[in-house]
Amino acid sequence: MMRMVRSLAATAVLAALPALAQVAPDPAKTAEVAAGRVAEARASWWGFNPEDATASLQAAINSKAPKLIVDNLGKPWVVEPITLVSDQEIVFEDGVEVVAKAGAFKGTNDSLFRADNCRNITLRGTNATLRMRRADYDDPAQYKRAEWRHSLSFRSCSNIKVYGLTLLESGGDGIYLGTATRGVTNKDIHIKDVVCDRHYRQGISVITAENLLIENTIMRGTAGTAPEAGIDFEPNHPEERLVNCVMRNCRSEDNDGCGFVFYLTPMRFVSEPLSIRLEKCVATGNRNAAFGFHTGATGDLSVDGTVEVSESVFSSDNAPALSVSKPANRSRLVLTDCQFNATGADAKSSAPIVVRSGQHADESVGGVEFVRCLVRDAQVRRPIAYVDGSGGTPVKDLIGTLALEQAGKASQLALTPELLAEWFPVNAMKQYTRLSLKDLALRPAAPGAAAASYAFGHAVVRVAGTYLLYATAGDTVALEASFMQVGKYQADSAPITITAPDGTVVAEAKAAFLADTTVTFTAPVTGAYRVLAQPRQNRLAFKSSTHPLCLLQEGSVPIRLISSAGPFYFWIPKGTREFGIRVAGEGLGEAIRAALLDAEGNVLQEADNVVASHQFDVVLPAPSAGAVGCLKLDKPSTITWEDHYVDLRGVLPLLAPSPEALIIPAE
Repeated sequence: MMRMVRSLAATAVLAALPALAQVAPDPAKTAEVAAGRVAEARASWWGFNPEDATASLQAAINSKAPKLIVDNLGKPWVVEPITLVSDQEIVFEDGVEVVAKAGAFKGTNDSLFRADNCRNITLRGTNATLRMRRADYDDPAQYKRAEWRHSLSFRSCSNIKVYGLTLLESGGDGIYLGTATRGVTNKDIHIKDVVCDRHYRQGISVITAENLLIENTIMRGTAGTAPEAGIDFEPNHPEERLVNCVMRNCRSEDNDGCGFVFYLTPMRFVSEPLSIRLEKCVATGNRNAAFGFHTGATGDLSVDGTVEVSESVFSSDNAPALSVSKPANRSRLVLTDCQFNATGADAKSSAPIVVRSGQHADESVGGVEFVRCLVRDAQVRRPIAYVDGSGGTPVKDLIGTLALEQAGKASQLALTPELLAEWFPVNAMKQYTRLSLKDLALRPAAPGAAAASYAFGHAVVRVAGTYLLYATAGDTVALEASFMQVGKYQADSAPITITAPDGTVVAEAKAAFLADTTVTFTAPVTGAYRVLAQPRQNRLAFKSSTHPLCLLQEGSVPIRLISSAGPFYFWIPKGTREFGIRVAGEGLGEAIRAALLDAEGNVLQEADNVVASHQFDVVLPAPSAGAVGCLKLDKPSTITWEDHYVDLRGVLPLLAPSPEALIIPAE
């Protein structure tokens, strides 16, 4: 049974139990346990205080009794964080509740039950509940925001069994399978008949596991901080493993993120190949993709292996039922007897199945086989859409036959190379050489300009932003950084590092979270200084600068922005005849509007609701004498506006807030 409902008889028995105020420890019985003469013990032998039972329960666990029964005393076991030990079975009696103590769990990694480098642990219960206080942890007035206050945290553990428990409202994941010792994976994990309900980050997170079996488990109602999935397979390092991981008869429903998500980008070709299987699983009511699979954009770096999904149903309203982003030659995905349902007649998703290429994709995307799969769609449209984020990456090795039911009409569709070529012609964007600043002498475009022209508050970077700043030896330089929040991501500060033209670090600072911070330094030499700001998952902008300041695109990595509207100026070097400017949103859900302007502000080209890469191609009537160009970014008209990218090709790799702020070649 996937849902465990207390019987009327059991409810009557529990109602008849007296609600005990307090239980005194039984020294005789605990001594028997300590002497090793008792194989089965009851937690109440170490006492019970209904206001705070932490000491009693922790002492009972620390006794290392082979089998420990957490008895139903008519009131919850109210506890602070509990540490588990090896070689122990803990049985939670019918109706037992273990509840996180109010006002406790102040540590950002405080979990209800935690085991590091342990083995042979069983947690078992029927109608037993482990409850935390998600709403409390989401209140910044009470708690430092974090996403790691899990119900059950197992790190680098082996032979772990979790059966029959209901896990409610943690400040992180219902179950977390991570690492305590880097390189030591969790092995031989069995999770069965568990309900993970209303957790803050994930129902279940699998960072690393070998021989993992999850059966008859429900993951629902996740909401709080991204990814907000039912279950997320998300390794952090290449040495972590997802080997022989099986999910059977599991449901992921009504989560604010994806139902089942595999974010495998941190793994690499040197990682142990994937071996994952889903059988008879269901995803429904999730706000993002019902099933998302992402291994990274670069074929020679992505993890290899096989993921098999059979007899499973993935339904979504305004998002894809299946979203895939991976090289065709890595991590094969085989879907057998599966069903993909797009349930919304006005769904925002472009198709029930979406294939994507990332910003840096350099291999064909695909490698998906459909065997006797059914696509049900409330609309008549192509069942598969392609988002070409890289601009020119082909789709390859999407094979099989799909049965279609679209707006009530049935048909069959064979996926052939000819059909893929017709549906997804290669968007062969013209290639322009990216210019480098290496060995290039630079100068400010307008020496002595007013400091107001250097303010770059409308350029908001996410994850990391590199800037170029020009100063003269002896100048006092001041930058005002504004460190802002994205969603519910938390931080203490964002590091800012400033290096001189010779690479020497001349200043290091930390921008305070949700505040403005002034960074100052004295320029030791004349030239261009690099400023690296790292807001990570949040965002940062330089509201003011005393000196010319430009965003710098380094190499092939586009400039990453978030909700950045306004003009961005660039320099067209002397002798240039043609160049290209690429803009892109963040997949189907996030777009950008952009326009290319001439020096007088006239719109030359424009594009709206750009999700995949769009390139503005410019051919000049005569070689440039050295000129200013302008890219204007704005909120898209219909699609969500958040993350977006700019890729400069054939022009100087700098964006400035004004023509006066540009740094240009010293010709």
